[in-house]
Amino acid sequence: MIERRVAVLGGGNTGFALAANLQLRGFAVTLWEIPEHGGTLAPLKDGAIRLTGVAEQGTAQIHYVTTDIAETMAANDLLLVPVPSYAHRAFAAACVPHLRPGHVIVLTPGNMGTLAFAAAARAAGKLDGVVVAEADTAPYVCRKLAPDHVHIWGVVSGLGVAAFPAQENGRLLELLADLFPGVRAYPHVVACGLSAGNPILHPAGVLLNAGRVEYARGDFYFYEEGVTPGVVRAIKAVDAERLSLGTRLGLRLEPVEEIYWQGGFGPRGDLWATINGSRMLTQLRAPGSLDSRWLLEDIPYGIATWSALGTQFDVPTPVMSALTDLGTAVTGQDLRAATRTPADLGIAHYDDNALAHYLTTGETN
Repeated sequence: MIERRVAVLGGGNTGFALAANLQLRGFAVTLWEIPEHGGTLAPLKDGAIRLTGVAEQGTAQIHYVTTDIAETMAANDLLLVPVPSYAHRAFAAACVPHLRPGHVIVLTPGNMGTLAFAAAARAAGKLDGVVVAEADTAPYVCRKLAPDHVHIWGVVSGLGVAAFPAQENGRLLELLADLFPGVRAYPHVVACGLSAGNPILHPAGVLLNAGRVEYARGDFYFYEEGVTPGVVRAIKAVDAERLSLGTRLGLRLEPVEEIYWQGGFGPRGDLWATINGSRMLTQLRAPGSLDSRWLLEDIPYGIATWSALGTQFDVPTPVMSALTDLGTAVTGQDLRAATRTPADLGIAHYDDNALAHYLTTGETN
């Protein structure tokens, strides 16, 4: 049997989980990390990662572990990029010079970063024959328990993805079907980005639990203890604005409780019942500080981006805007200045019809 090659770019929680799980399932995995963070790979003796939890279990002997992006991209057509959205720029800078026709790059999750990645590739004359894609979330709920040990608490069912251009969705699904069983496609990457669950839930949830996060340093069960009925009402207010934006763009987005149910996170019901009935989520503790990706990713690359799109398409987003300002106040970081804007995504000059055409075909005006 010929091993199928796949590269995992990034040595964080999900990077290790993806690399180990796929290697144990018979894929030949190359695990690459950006050189300045190459220390995350140093604890892997002979490329071994211990994997526990609800997916594959055992010690995965990773096919190849490296910080050389040129050889990684030369040897692999499919590249999975499970890194926070604030790392997309650095990863694009590393990858773009080595792009070639046939490459398929998948950001997990993307938060519409696909469009920024594609814009960088186009500017370098490297986009022809390349498919850039994204997922609506990471494929696993996982954490490193030691430098060479990662644990998976849950596997997302029905992972949602989209390709840029969207006319490549069929090819994308074929490539990912055996990696992520049940994978499904959104109409395009903006629909995928607007369907990400973390930005809907995390900013409101963390900010309304900010005192407890700092006092307990995350030593409490975030979803079980922190997502109370009042917090749920704030989350649903964010969701209402997101759904209005989707309607303006001609999209039928699922409400947040359906997103979490379809992903296999919890039972079907209202959001409080889905979250509090989740065996997967109720095992997870809160972030250890306010300087976590739950705010530093999910605001400037999530709700603040959505709010900017709302401004472009005349959809009011007062709750998203207020949470962005509150996030700036409590973190001391200017999250508006850090926001990935429609201009960064290369779509600031489009109306809704032109945007849909661009997202489907990749053709610029």
